[in-house]
Amino acid sequence: MDQMLRVNMTTLSTTEEPYPNEWIALGGRALSARILLEEVDPKCDPLGPDNKLIFAPGCLSGSMAPTSGRMSVGAKSPLTHGIKEANAGGQPAQKLMRLGYRAVIVEGQPKDPAKRYKLTINKAGVKIEECPELKGLRTYATAGKLAEVSGKRAAFILCGPAGEARLTGASVALTDEDHRYPTRHAARGGLGAVMGAKGLKAVVVDDEGSQARVAKDTAGFKELAVSMTKAYKAGPQFFARGTSAVVPMANMMDTLPTRNRREMQFEHANDIDGARIIESFATRGGGMHNCMTGCVVQCSNVVHGPDGQYVTSALEFETLALLGSNCAIGNLDAIAKMDRLCDDLGLDTIETGAAMAVAMDGGQLPFGDAEGAIRVIDGIDTGGGELSTAVGNGAVFTGKKYNVARVPAVKGQGVPAWEPRTLKATGITYVTSPMGADHTAGLIAMPVADLARASQDSQIVNAICDSSGFCQFMTPTADEMKRLFNMMYGLDLGDEDIINYGWQCLQDEWEFNRRAGFTEADDKFPDWMSTEAIPTNGAVFDVPTEEIRRVFTKMPVTPELMRMHPTG
Repeated sequence: MDQMLRVNMTTLSTTEEPYPNEWIALGGRALSARILLEEVDPKCDPLGPDNKLIFAPGCLSGSMAPTSGRMSVGAKSPLTHGIKEANAGGQPAQKLMRLGYRAVIVEGQPKDPAKRYKLTINKAGVKIEECPELKGLRTYATAGKLAEVSGKRAAFILCGPAGEARLTGASVALTDEDHRYPTRHAARGGLGAVMGAKGLKAVVVDDEGSQARVAKDTAGFKELAVSMTKAYKAGPQFFARGTSAVVPMANMMDTLPTRNRREMQFEHANDIDGARIIESFATRGGGMHNCMTGCVVQCSNVVHGPDGQYVTSALEFETLALLGSNCAIGNLDAIAKMDRLCDDLGLDTIETGAAMAVAMDGGQLPFGDAEGAIRVIDGIDTGGGELSTAVGNGAVFTGKKYNVARVPAVKGQGVPAWEPRTLKATGITYVTSPMGADHTAGLIAMPVADLARASQDSQIVNAICDSSGFCQFMTPTADEMKRLFNMMYGLDLGDEDIINYGWQCLQDEWEFNRRAGFTEADDKFPDWMSTEAIPTNGAVFDVPTEEIRRVFTKMPVTPELMRMHPTG
């Protein structure tokens, strides 16, 4: 029987309760949103005892659905002060679901805030214990120590030093398949700070002795899963070289942020193109791999340095853009070092890059100072001083600290690489998403005629995908996800039902934010994005308010919407 696991960090106790049957198809983001709306005071202190941290695997995770093992981490965000779900790959979601846990709900705070704890979940049961030997360790060292005392099948969810310090740019790290490296991050919104505030340093999930989840309609589920895998492998496989490969396209499209978004093309774009990473495999080693069992996409690059030694994994477009071009840094090895540091410390590379560029704009470092940027990030836990702390707290905090008015953020969260002045439908997503500026909430990378419709459709399909456990890069359509939900759980969802599923997730999140005090006035970019034109294309964000507000009224379901997948 499926369970929800509650972990009380005040009493250091755990309880299990049967998973509600009425929530049978809820998973991932939709489940996190429902729990937070029903159980958390939206006006609570995000780093206080009344906030709750949710680990929710997708509802198809642990099954044979391809590339479907993603985890949603949810809480009230200390960065935006609204609801937050951050979605990550890696191994823990598959294993939690195979053990029958649909959600882990972390409540309260330790009586002694200086203590750190480890939660272990396996077939034998659940145990919470103090782990002083892990306190303050970076995530790679933490994973290494846990590997020494854990079963070979164990996966880890980790809080880095940034989270322990309660920095609001902190992420939650999850380990990958090949090496148990902490390279997959539920990065956005500062959820690592919530984990740190709860004294939870690590979650160890060991599914030894468990079995894959079996669908109600076993034959139908298997047939569709196999068909989707074959179709993906026979298709263009856009992500076979990783997201880093889109750097040249983004540069050409005026959506590669440069010098704190003062420009949207970078003169050294060719030097940070993901193609350079692919080329390095022949001389340095490394290669492409999958972060989770059952992945057929294999979009993750393993990056080695000039000495042939491992540096980092999953050096993605957003990281290359925000820590690279946005800071006018055109050295791929330097960006790889920064990515490794962010993973090791538990920091969101998007927020960190946005904050670093704001600091550079404020004269704290010269644009292009790669060694200085590395030193600032490394100083998060080595006494780097006020600049390291500011950058660890994100773009808005850094802007206020150094009196920089030109801060690209929505609802307190730094704007991702994809530029809203160029891609106006994506801009609508940034300002209307409950998450703040977040490209994974609904990216529309091509021009469209109906901006609001495109944004709403994308937000709905992405909400379904984030709830399913699918990786967006598997490109499941709304129709395919509907059919898999039905076969997995013996349901009879129609087209309208699956779209309403995604819409309800958004409704729950918007309602949480409304109760937290958000209003229509928060659904906007800073003024300069409406007046300052991109030099190369003259674009500003000039979408009328009435067009933006259309997103909040559900539009009719169309055949095109059912064929839509999360990447457009």
